[in-house]
Amino acid sequence: MALIDGLLQELEQEAQTTRRVLARVPDNQLTWRPHKKARTLGELALHIATVPGAVATIAAQPEMQAPQFIDPSPNSASELIPALDESIKKAKSVLSGMDDVTLNATFRMMKGEREIFAIPRVAMLRSIMLNHWYHHRGQLTVYLRELGVPIPSIYGPSADENPFA
Repeated sequence: MALIDGLLQELEQEAQTTRRVLARVPDNQLTWRPHKKARTLGELALHIATVPGAVATIAAQPEMQAPQFIDPSPNSASELIPALDESIKKAKSVLSGMDDVTLNATFRMMKGEREIFAIPRVAMLRSIMLNHWYHHRGQLTVYLRELGVPIPSIYGPSADENPFA
């Protein structure tokens, strides 16, 4: 099995979980934030929806300049699932063309001429496309909990939903 097969399987499985969480985002709370330094609910949710496609596109390059982070917000919660679907489609398209040699090649993040990091592309995908995605999805569940929104099952029962019952 090629390295990419496992990443694509995980991406698809986790996309289903992410879809369940994004579906709970209330339209009337998109501008809510838990702290003045935190992203709004809408900014965080849209970031989560777009991470896979954006990171896969970045990973297709041999190197990139450190990004300037801009946090757009959706106009409506109804934009989140289509944005996620498009992002997953984009990620699958980009990643399915990568062989083991490409995945093991070095990816570099630069700040001007200074190298911030250099790691195998597969490690970058695992860390930034997947782990970073899960981290923010966990943040989103805390936002939802603070807003009184029931949390869906993620890897097992939540306090609100038990798929095993």
